[in-house]
Amino acid sequence: MRTAPTILHLDMDAFYASVEQASKPSLRGKAVIVGGLGPRGVVATASYEARRFGVHSAMPTAQARRLCPNGAYLIPRFTLYREVSEVVMGLLRELSPLVEPLSLDEAFVDLEAGGTAFDSASARATGERLRADITAATGLSGSVGLAGSKMLAKVASEEAKPDGLLLIEPGTERELLAPMSVRTLPGVGPATGEHLRRAGITTVGELAEAGEDELVRMVGRAHGVGLYRMALGLDDRPVVAERDAKSVSVEDTFDVDLHDRVRIRFEVQRLADRCVGRLRASGHSGRTIVLKVRRYDFSTLTRSETLRGPTDDPAVVREAAARLLEGVDTTGGVRLLGVGVSGLADYTQEDLFAQALGAPAQEAGAAAPDGFREVEETDGVTGAPVASGISGATGAPGAAETAVAPGEDQQQAAARHWPAGSDVRHALYGPGWVQGSGVGRVTVRFEQPGSPPGRVRTFLVDDPELEASDPLPLVGRPDAPQPWPDAPQP
Repeated sequence: MRTAPTILHLDMDAFYASVEQASKPSLRGKAVIVGGLGPRGVVATASYEARRFGVHSAMPTAQARRLCPNGAYLIPRFTLYREVSEVVMGLLRELSPLVEPLSLDEAFVDLEAGGTAFDSASARATGERLRADITAATGLSGSVGLAGSKMLAKVASEEAKPDGLLLIEPGTERELLAPMSVRTLPGVGPATGEHLRRAGITTVGELAEAGEDELVRMVGRAHGVGLYRMALGLDDRPVVAERDAKSVSVEDTFDVDLHDRVRIRFEVQRLADRCVGRLRASGHSGRTIVLKVRRYDFSTLTRSETLRGPTDDPAVVREAAARLLEGVDTTGGVRLLGVGVSGLADYTQEDLFAQALGAPAQEAGAAAPDGFREVEETDGVTGAPVASGISGATGAPGAAETAVAPGEDQQQAAARHWPAGSDVRHALYGPGWVQGSGVGRVTVRFEQPGSPPGRVRTFLVDDPELEASDPLPLVGRPDAPQPWPDAPQP
């Protein structure tokens, strides 16, 4: 524990939804839900306007639609989220060399190591300046917590939400924590919280009064000791600047169970290519190829094969994944497929015979490598999850886009179906985004960051003048795409 609140925790406010509101002026101040749009979709993030209706992350999208039928339901745009995250993380690294990213929208910063704060006054000034810089650079808001430990800084940022700053003065920790719910503490989930509630412990103060011995008896030594220390506000963990990526993985949940073996093989190959794309983007290669299959009855199987050397060759990963699939019974149907690469390295040592000499696959039900978790894509740079619990939200066939039959051109198929929230550009009307599509029509709102709310037009889904587009930056840059000056008003 430090004697000055020089550990900062930044948590961007409703990050995915806020990015969508910033890039789509007509959605500002309205309920926005980002996640999987299919019947098996899950909410990734809900704007604060949507949270008033009871919508929250990890909720099934179908339930969210019942609670908030008039909300805007959009697919995630991870390319844009990562770009915005890079800007925010860059601002944090200007404050200190010790920045520990936890996800795209969350990080710890050691202000003392950067020489930017040594006491409460300088820490508060730094936090306020950071919030202003983030808003100027991205148009978004973030909440900041400042304390003498990582745990307390995270608690402070949560209490400061939305768009606020809270500084916990050293020495006031126990007084501040005492009335808070035990669920405020990191690691206290619904099960532990309910277990403690049945024992008559609902606040952090009551947790501290229970004593270490009683907590060890209730929840075990490892968890009990940790809970007692947190209840006292004790946390000596340092801010760690670099976290090595353990794996890179992608997966898709399908709206309808897949039964066709040819289609399943095609999906595995497509996932392998996406996984290698992320692997290369992070500057890594890997030795262990992992296949994940969730069957119709929700049983989940994993298979892995370890090559003789690390690779980032898509052909090698595709072939390994295909071999692993041959050992999985998919007769009853498949609802989820995933491909991952672990055992990462910063170099590639290709071995033409690696495929044939790979290690035996793991048995059914064996644990996958760390970082290859349920419904998660792992950031190849920080190792942090970038999207957790977004079933059917990756833009894959069976999720947000039209299914593509083996051998069919994927670009042509994608042009026939436009997921809500995706970026488009029209030859006459310029950039816009898809509000919805169906019965052969697609509705587009033509607006962009910084513009007034735009007008809406409807086109045939195969209109040759309408095409998919890259996201526009939230805040204008000299190299940013500009609207066409001669574009007519829709």
